[in-house]
Amino acid sequence: MAERRKFAKKYCKYSSMKIDHIDYKNLELLKISMSERGKIMPRRLTGTSKRHQEQVEVAIKRARHMALVPYIVNTKNIVGAAYSR
Repeated sequence: MAERRKFAKKYCKYSSMKIDHIDYKNLELLKISMSERGKIMPRRLTGTSKRHQEQVEVAIKRARHMALVPYIVNTKNIVGAAYSR
C-alpha cells in the first residue's frame, strides 16, 4: 500500500488572530492573502476560512479601486535573482 504524505494542517490565520472584519485600509493584514505579484491567493493554498476569504476578496478589490494596492506589479523594475535572465 502506498504511503500517505503528511502535510501540516492549514488553518485560518484570521480566525487565530480573532479578527471579525477585514478592512481594506489595513494593508498589512491584506498582504497575508496576496502573492508577491499582487494576486489574491486561493483558499486551498492559504487555508483561510470561507467567511474570511470572502471578506479578503472584497477588501483587496476595494483597496485596488482606491489605489492602495496595485492591480498589477511591474516586474521590469524589480532587481533580483528570480527576475534576472
